[in-house]
Amino acid sequence: MFRSVSELVEIAEKEKIKIAQVMIRQEIKVAGLSQEEIMKKMDGNLTVMEQAVERGLNGVKSVTGLTGGDAVLLQKYIKTGKSLAGNFLLDAVSKAVATNEVNAAMGTICATPTAGSAGVVPGTLFALKEKLNPTRTEMIEFLFTAAAFGFVVANNASISGAAGGCQAEVGSASGMAAAAIVEMAGGSPRQCAEAMAISLKNMLGLVCDPVAGLVEVPCVKRNAMGAANAITAADMALAGITSRIPCDEVIQAMFIIGQSMPAAHRETGLGGLAATPTGKMLAANILNKDKK
Repeated sequence: MFRSVSELVEIAEKEKIKIAQVMIRQEIKVAGLSQEEIMKKMDGNLTVMEQAVERGLNGVKSVTGLTGGDAVLLQKYIKTGKSLAGNFLLDAVSKAVATNEVNAAMGTICATPTAGSAGVVPGTLFALKEKLNPTRTEMIEFLFTAAAFGFVVANNASISGAAGGCQAEVGSASGMAAAAIVEMAGGSPRQCAEAMAISLKNMLGLVCDPVAGLVEVPCVKRNAMGAANAITAADMALAGITSRIPCDEVIQAMFIIGQSMPAAHRETGLGGLAATPTGKMLAANILNKDKK
């Protein structure tokens, strides 16, 4: 069993196994299921993610009309060959957006680690599928690696926007994805931890300020940025760059920051972008529409 990133890395290094394998073993012990059963359950999650990405890329609209269609626009833009960020990064971004647009449209997604941050992990994973051609088992392992880091965050800080702001949701998801990207790309367990730290520390202080209290604006686009942040952090870690602040201390810092955030910035829809003139206007329009 592990409770910290340092313990997780130590186990993987000592036994010369992947982070994913450490998490699978822990799940077997906690759930009392066989490895085959554990893998099958995660395969089901992977299928849900795949279907959400596909649905979002075909175009969806939320009931409120606040979100929808941006994933399609990004894919069209990629096809023009004029993108500045590059096809791989924008593909990940579009698939992250697609997932969260499906969530906003009341579709089925896999909370990773939450519904509001559900796009980052599958967005990066399914972009990597096109680049690295992983096996189905390797894709399932990607999710276990992400889950291992999410497990540490959930037990030492928070993955709730209401408790710790969006840094706890999209920030955590971005760190989870960064670590999993590194492992799929052949990086070491220690590099996975460095990627998590680099990604998460660059999202510290991110507030949760949903317009009209809905998981749409700015949530969908924050998943896009979370995916881009994860890929950049993973590349930095794979290049040998390290975080001066250890991963566990970054997670602890996130927890402390979340505790000090005013309630208006923790999913109440009372501060930040939700409190702007346009944010208030949109909320009023939605409320009046609901009353009709």
